[in-house]
Amino acid sequence: MQLDAEPLISVLAEKIGNTSPDIGVVGIHTGGVWVADKLAAKIGATKIGRIAVTLHRDDYAMRGLHPQKNKTEIGVDINGRHILLVDDVIQSGRTIRAAINELFDFGRPASVKLAVLVDRGGRELPMQADYIAITMPLDGAQKLELINSGDDLRFEILEG
Repeated sequence: MQLDAEPLISVLAEKIGNTSPDIGVVGIHTGGVWVADKLAAKIGATKIGRIAVTLHRDDYAMRGLHPQKNKTEIGVDINGRHILLVDDVIQSGRTIRAAINELFDFGRPASVKLAVLVDRGGRELPMQADYIAITMPLDGAQKLELINSGDDLRFEILEG
């Protein structure tokens, strides 16, 4: 099953509204970076970087995953800056916790707000998005994967 992510980005942009270019948009690698690129343009904010969370994840070895070679890239000083952190999906909250830890390695922002396209529920940590395009609880065995096919983003629901 597939779900077009483009309308969800528009819904998310409407919920956020127009912002200032002073708001720094940071995408979480990988899907959040793709969403952040499109979202920043729609809301009038400035995309300032991407965050790789593998160094701060506490469950990679437990899940049999290996850290990827993605790097965090923040192109400006974030001290005192308002940050909009963007990801494609929130579920357990572990990725968001890791992203915030990584973000604070680069400075102390004035505020951090979280925007996600899909909230799957199933939190293990007390992390909540400030802006959510859609809530979509899925079976624990199902996986939601964002696919970038050039200009279009779409979700595929994969059966475990």
